[in-house]
This record gives sequence, structure tokens and C-alpha cells, in this order.
Amino acid sequence: MTKDEAVAKLEQIATLLDLRGENPFKSRAYRTAARALESLSEDFESVVREGKLDQVKGIGEGIRAKLQELVATGRLTYLEELERSFPAGVVALLEIPGLGPKKVKILWEQLGIRDLEELEAACRSHRVGKLSGFGSKTEENILAGIEQRRSYAAYHRYGDVIGLAEHLVEQLRAHPDVVRVSMAGSFRRGKEIVRDLDLVCSSAKPAAVMAAFISSSGVQRVVNHGETKSSVILEGGLACDLRVVPDEDYPYALLHFTGSKEHNIALRQRAIAQGKKLSEWGLFREARSRFSAGSEDTASERESEGERIRCRDEAEIYAKLGLAYIPPELRENLGEVEAAERNEIPRLVEWTDLRGTFHCHTTASDGHSTLKAMAEAAQESGLEYLGIADHSKSSFQANGLDEERVALQQEEIRKRNKEFRGFRLLSGTECDILRDGRLDFSDSVLASFDYVVASVHAGFSTSEEEMTRRIIRAMENPYVTMLGHPTGRLLLMRKPYPVNLEKIIDCAAETGTWIELNAQPLRLDLDWRWWHAAREKGVRCVINPDAHHVRELGFVRIGVNIARKGWLRREDVINTLPLKLVEKALRKKRGGGG
Repeated sequence: MTKDEAVAKLEQIATLLDLRGENPFKSRAYRTAARALESLSEDFESVVREGKLDQVKGIGEGIRAKLQELVATGRLTYLEELERSFPAGVVALLEIPGLGPKKVKILWEQLGIRDLEELEAACRSHRVGKLSGFGSKTEENILAGIEQRRSYAAYHRYGDVIGLAEHLVEQLRAHPDVVRVSMAGSFRRGKEIVRDLDLVCSSAKPAAVMAAFISSSGVQRVVNHGETKSSVILEGGLACDLRVVPDEDYPYALLHFTGSKEHNIALRQRAIAQGKKLSEWGLFREARSRFSAGSEDTASERESEGERIRCRDEAEIYAKLGLAYIPPELRENLGEVEAAERNEIPRLVEWTDLRGTFHCHTTASDGHSTLKAMAEAAQESGLEYLGIADHSKSSFQANGLDEERVALQQEEIRKRNKEFRGFRLLSGTECDILRDGRLDFSDSVLASFDYVVASVHAGFSTSEEEMTRRIIRAMENPYVTMLGHPTGRLLLMRKPYPVNLEKIIDCAAETGTWIELNAQPLRLDLDWRWWHAAREKGVRCVINPDAHHVRELGFVRIGVNIARKGWLRREDVINTLPLKLVEKALRKKRGGGG
């Protein structure tokens, strides 16, 4: 039993208690215990088995007994009893945006709704709108949420599958018969949402590799098992294909199955114009039969093709086509082929270029790690600076800080900075942009911070014009350093609020406001499709993890993938600057000069 699994069980109990209408102090106790466990640095099982749970603040005697049962048996009787007290489909209703435990309880008790199908029928017959506290608008929102959930069902967030993908690659790489292996498909291209995973590897013994693959940990079901291609379903319902090819075919197969389809077609057209033929089987001269640029090849066609041009890797394939190497993240047929022809592919930012980050939360607001723990984790990661940006007072649901608590936190940061060598904590705030574009703190309070992240957290149901005006007014405040998660989207959960991003980018260029690339896997906002345009206008990007726990500092690596996909270079990302230069940039942003 891992610590994360135990935390999930406690959170599940808290949700079910809320759903049952229990005293809120009871569910809060389980959530407090979950936060306490998350902050535990020692091995969870060892702490439990050695009877040291009573030393962990926030975990009462009753919950300690349940955690001991969980570690000893792998089960939790109390949770199982709670689950049996609800129809299985009721808990799934909580996944619909806007439906919390209280509303789900009403739907279940007053209308007997037990699953999504019954909820949809009740909304369409307008029975839900008649309930106290609901109304016709709520019905519309619920139906939209159900439709959105169905449309997202076949998709997975990049950040949710990266661990599984890397695990599969590591397992295959360790196999003695595997020569080369890589992820391919949309995952390798760094897309924020993927439908499935594609693996390509080379081996002289494909049958042995396939046998190992289908029996890998994480494989739930085998859909198809062949000697050179197998398809499986992984944990969480994620589909995954593995193709095994001879090592001499590997570069061509990897290029082909990485895609995108549009990028591949552009390369095939270029090859044809040069009297060549490009396919997953190779790059050939003087093909003996005619092929269309978008056609798919079969193994039997290889014999009718001309002389193969030997390439050891993808870079050589591009070179033989007269192109500079194109990184996988750029392969979307959005100008990368033309740039490669002119040898203008940029040197994209690497995660090792980052020297610090700004948007992080602590237990002072809605974070789950203390300021001290966050600082220690940042130093262990090799960062030179870490910005603390807890929520402002209007974010009451996130325990936002008022002016008095801000002053106390700033004093703690000053004291800790006296202890550091080669590292600094920066004092910031994630300040709410209010509905009229004003900020949640006065200018005198904003001036006390090293930087300000301005974000929208409420009032999404407005027009594009109003939202754009609201954000621009905030960005025009000289104390605003950066715009946080600019569109408010939550991938596979909530669509972006309406906003004119062209005007936002223009305002950022005019005011010198940095735009955040929020690397939280639920957000990845601003979307990669806008960064090339922002870069061309001189807007600086800041890659932030929006971390609420020490382990979430690592989200910046996912953010770098998105930055690369947006054609961003090291010089385009502000937090690639070392501490001295970033301090200078912060002073310059608020008119303090260099």
C-alpha cells in the first residue's frame, strides 16, 4: 500500500461522507488526514507498521486504526461499507461539472437518480429544474456536462499517461532482444491530449519481444497479438500498440508512426518531387511504380520499390530530403517543413534550461506542503529560486490570504532567505482579477511583493468582450508581472472561458506582461497553438507548475514539452534566467529599472 493510494482512500471516504450528508467536521477530518499523509517524508508503510502514526499531526486515533487496517490487509472495511450504501452510478455523478455532493444527494433522494442515463432523462423531462436550488439553467449546464463527458471519454491527458508511457519504454529497453525503442504517435509529439499510445522498437527476435510486451505490468487486456504488431488495453482504458521492426527499418518506422499525418504527407510530397519514395519501410530512389503522396504502403510493396537510401536515424532521413532535423513536437505541418528547408528550426527550450519558477502554493492557502518543504524540494531539484504565490483573499474556497496573513508570510520568507546560499525564495501572490478588472489587493499591498500573478478564478459566464476587457485592465496595472492560466481551461473537464487571445497577446507585448504557461497537467494553459504568435510579438513566457505539493514541482517538465511545441526557445522563457538576471527583470517589469 503506497502513500498515494492511502491518500486516495481517505479522500474517497470524505467524498462519500459528504454525499451521505454527514457532519462536515467528519469529512474534514479525513481530508486533513489526507493532507498530513501527503506531507509525510518517511516511508508510509514503515511509519504505520512501527506504530509512529501518532506522531503525525492531523491524523486522529480513529483514522490511525483504519490506516493500520489498510496496510495490514490491503482493504478498508469502513470504506467498503460506505460504498455499498450508494448505487454504483451515484458517485459518478460527481464528475459532472457543477454537481457537488449536496446536489447529487438531492438528485438521488428526491428523484431516485442513480446514474448518468437517469440524470439525463430527468433533465430532458425538466424534473431537475423544478427542484429547489436547481432551475432550468442548471438543467442546461448538466446536459452540457454529460455531453462533454461523453465526448472526452476516449481521450487521456498527456500528464496522466506520461508515467505509464515511460514505464513501458523502460521495460522494453531492458529486454535483451530490443535494440532501439521509442514512443511514437501524438504522445511523442507532445500533444496535450492523446487517444492512445504507440511504441516502435527494433529487434531480430520480434516474437520474444511481443511475448514480453503483452505480459507487461500495466497491461489489462490483450486485443491483438501478432509477431510484429500487438495491441493491448492498459490501466485506465488506454489503448497501446507496439510495432517491432528490423533495426535497419527503425528510423523510417519511427518517423512514420510519430506523424502527424499531415507532416508525413508533406514529407512524401517532397520526396516525390525529388524522384524518391518515402514510406514506413524506407526512403527509396526511382520507384518502379507510381505512388500518391498520401497512400499507405504494405510490406509487399517494398519489393517493387527502387534502391533504398540507407539512413541510420531520423536526422539522416531529413537530411536526405534536404531538410534540417525537425523535433517531434513541431511535426504538425504548421510551417516546420518550410523552416527546415531554410535551416531555421529553432533550438527549442529544454527542461534543464529552467533555473527557477514562480507560481507555487503552500499550506498557507490551498497547498499541501509547507513553505519550508517547498523550498527544500526546489533546492534538491537544483533550482536557484522559487516563487511562492498563494491565493489572495477573494479565493475564499482556496483559503486565500488577507493583508495580515500576507505580511506574516513575507516575514517568514525574509527570515528563511537569510539561511540560504545560492537560492532565494521570492514573495508573490496569485491575485484574483475581480469581475470589473480590478485586483484583489490595493496597489500598496501589490507593491510589497516581488511579483504578482494575476488570474481569473470566478465569473466565467460572461461575453468574450467583457472577459477580454476585464483581463486587459488587470494587465495594465504596473504591479502585475504575469497573467496566470490565461483561458481558465481544465483539459477534458472545462472549456476555456471566452476571451480574445489576440488582444491579450497584444496587451502583453505593449505592457511587458509575461504570460504563464501553466504546466499543471489539467491546464497546460496557454495552449501551444498560440505561443509562436506570442513569441513573434516579443511576449515572454514563464513556465510555472502551479504546484500545490512538493511532488508537483516536476510539472515544469510537462510545461517544457508544451513550450517546445509552441516553438519557444530558451531566450523566450523568462525562468531560464539565473537568479541575478531574473531579479533584474522583475525590477524592470514594475518600472524599477535594472
